[in-house]
Amino acid sequence: MISFPICSSSWPWTSSSSLPSSDLPVRLRTDPDAIAAASNDYGNLVHEAPSAVLYPSSIQEIVDLIKLSNNCSTPFTVAARGRGHSVRGQAMAGGGVVVEMAALSRNGGGIRVSWSPSLGYYADVGGEETWADVLRAGLEHGLAPVSWTDYLYLTVGGTLSNAGISGQSFLRGPQISNVLELDVITGKGDLLTCSKDTNSELFFAVLGGLGQFGIITRARIVLEKAPTRAKWVRLIYNDFSMFTRDQEHLISTNLINGPNYVEGSLITDQSPPNNWRSSFYSPSDQAKILSLLRAKQGLLYSIEVVKYYDDTNTDTIDQEVELLVKDLNNIGGFVFNKDVSFVEFLSRVGNSSSSSSSSREIGDNELEEAHPWLNLFLPKSRIMDFNDAVLANIILRHNHTSGPILFYPFNRHKWDDRMSAVIPDEEIFYTLGLLHSSRPHQSDVYDNLNKEILEYCEKADINVKQYLPHYKSKEDWMKHFGRKWDSFQERKTKFDPRIILSPGQTIFTSLMDSDFVE
Repeated sequence: MISFPICSSSWPWTSSSSLPSSDLPVRLRTDPDAIAAASNDYGNLVHEAPSAVLYPSSIQEIVDLIKLSNNCSTPFTVAARGRGHSVRGQAMAGGGVVVEMAALSRNGGGIRVSWSPSLGYYADVGGEETWADVLRAGLEHGLAPVSWTDYLYLTVGGTLSNAGISGQSFLRGPQISNVLELDVITGKGDLLTCSKDTNSELFFAVLGGLGQFGIITRARIVLEKAPTRAKWVRLIYNDFSMFTRDQEHLISTNLINGPNYVEGSLITDQSPPNNWRSSFYSPSDQAKILSLLRAKQGLLYSIEVVKYYDDTNTDTIDQEVELLVKDLNNIGGFVFNKDVSFVEFLSRVGNSSSSSSSSREIGDNELEEAHPWLNLFLPKSRIMDFNDAVLANIILRHNHTSGPILFYPFNRHKWDDRMSAVIPDEEIFYTLGLLHSSRPHQSDVYDNLNKEILEYCEKADINVKQYLPHYKSKEDWMKHFGRKWDSFQERKTKFDPRIILSPGQTIFTSLMDSDFVE
């Protein structure tokens, strides 16, 4: 019997236990190695030790765990952990139980590719599987998902609990817009299948729901015929208005034969042309860009444009790309091209030898770095103000930013407002990603930079929304969800009334004794 003081005096698995998984105590670890691994994440900023870590061999063991918590007079919290890539402790459960979802993959999890007349091609994928695994399985059938994240070693359950964004999202929507069905274990311990038509409230709640309503154990993902290669173009700008105008032109739904991927970024002294996210430029091209950077007061903008192709348009792809970029307003002579395989393009983040993100699991070298990231969604109507005050002022004045700085647009109509994810209420909105890296003892420098940016937005009345949000008060969470807050808390009461799931998000943690608990 394993001691677990927050639920009575011990785990009540005995020979007379009514729980079906008699092996569960074997899967439940309290040793220092297991506790230490579950107490840290990629951000290396928050450290919360659970009381135990579950390495499930089956979905039923997770069901049993959550039901046990519900049966305790004081329930213990439960957090699902994918590959540990949260940045602010979102997958931790201080004093509770962390479920290491990767154990399911090691114990017979899998990916099944199918087709039906009504749905077309799709893949049934365990929530613990990574998008790299989904890509490999799909390509065995000449198929691939339509929406990605830039880094593929994130779990399906993890990205669907947030949104899952990248340069394809303007065209195909975020990953949460490309899901047909889910299996979810709710905070009550119910294992339910849900879709837009079946248990629809749970389906929409879980997508972008930050793990508050259930643990995703299976997702049915849309697939289509995979291209084989990618024409990859980068263009350099020194004028923000031209940079954003061209991005908005490229994501226009009226653009015939448009791109498959568009992402913008900033180039500064501390965020050079090549970085851990992508080593695109040759040494001579990089020197050319750095020379221009010095001449332009240390700030340039870049657009990545990608068009996929295969045997059907090999003869015309160069002309298609030329037409795509010929009327853009980039600096003359600063257009750079690559022709790579589809897989090489999708795998670009983490393939650099200098990348600290190149492995599936969080490694020892990553524990030496902190990642005080800030990710925002901004309304298009305020991006000029934001550039003047933040991109061209606060960031350059601090001169601390160490890592990629992303800035690119989305089309709002590609998002489903019934889902829990929140975005600005404008048809076009932008994402800012400040992907800082620092030594752990230096993270305050970057947190202060992030704080100054958020304070500016507050004072300037720019209604930004944090992506991968991190707030410390109920009031901040209420403001974040805005008009969705009432339905969000109602869904919490319905699907996780005892506030068991995902305590690391800190949304309802302070409300344990409030009227949110039945």
